[in-house]
Amino acid sequence: SGGNLAPLAIQGRQLRGTTVRTPVASAQVKSALILAALTAEGPTSVIEPVQSRDHTERMLRAFGADLSVGSAGDTEVTITPGATLRGQDVVVPGDISSAAFWLVAGAITPGAELTVENVGLNPSRTGILDVLEQMGARIEVLNRRDVAGEPVGDLRVSHGPLQAFTIGAELIPRLVDEIPVLAVAACCAEGTSRVSGAEELRVKETDRLAVMARQLGAMGARIEEFADGMAIQGGVQLQGAEVDSETDHRVAMSLAVAAQVASGATTLHRSEAAAVSYPRFWDDLQRLQA
Repeated sequence: SGGNLAPLAIQGRQLRGTTVRTPVASAQVKSALILAALTAEGPTSVIEPVQSRDHTERMLRAFGADLSVGSAGDTEVTITPGATLRGQDVVVPGDISSAAFWLVAGAITPGAELTVENVGLNPSRTGILDVLEQMGARIEVLNRRDVAGEPVGDLRVSHGPLQAFTIGAELIPRLVDEIPVLAVAACCAEGTSRVSGAEELRVKETDRLAVMARQLGAMGARIEEFADGMAIQGGVQLQGAEVDSETDHRVAMSLAVAAQVASGATTLHRSEAAAVSYPRFWDDLQRLQA
C-alpha cells in the first residue's frame, strides 16, 4: 500500500439491514451502527444488554429519521431507512460528566454550596445524581427545561454527611465516566463503597480502576481493587501527596477534587491532561477557590 492506507481499510458497498446484538452496552458502537443503518437496504435493529446513553437517537429523531425504540424495551433501537433528514440547529447542553467534578467537590467540602448551570439531564446520563443522593448529598434540580430534545437544568449541590454507595453493572452505563470522581467521594463517606461490573474502565484512556486505586492510595486511601471494580473504605483523611494523572483527563480532574479536601499540599503531575475534555477546568477551579 506504500503507507497510503490506515491500519484498517474498508471497501464500501451497499449495506443490508439486520439485527445486531452488542455484547456490551456502548453508545459509541450503537451510534456507529445507527448511522450506518440510515443508508442500508431494509430496517436494522440494535439490541444492547442494557440501555446506553441515547443522545444519537434523540438528535436523529429531531432531524426526521425513522427511528423507534422496540419491543425489547429501551435496549432495542430500530432504524428504517428512507426518511428525508432535515438540517436543524443543534444546541449542545453542558456535559454532566464535566459537571460531576463540581458536584462531588460541593458534596465533600464542608460548608460548600454551588450551582452548575445548563447541565444536560438526559436520563441515560444521570446515574451520578442517583448515587450522590443515595450517599446523602443535597442536590436540587432548578430551572428544568427542554433544549433541542434534551432535558436540561441547573444543579445546586451542598455538603451533607455522606454514606457509602453500592454501584452494580446495571448502573454502570449511566455513570461509567464518573466512577473516578465517585471514588474520591467514597473516600469521604462513612462505610465501604463498592463498584462492580465496571471492567470497561480497564480499557479507557488508562486502566482507570488501577490508576485511581494507585493514585488515591498515594494520598492514603484504602482501596481494594477487583477485576471488575473496587471497594473503597471511607472515613479516611486524605493526605496531600505527589500524584500523577498518568495522562488521563478524568483522573487528573478527580485528583484535583481530592486535593481540595486533603490535608497538606498536593502536586499533580501531567495536569494538562484535563484539557482533553475540559480545557477551562483549571481556570474554573481557581475561580471557585477565590
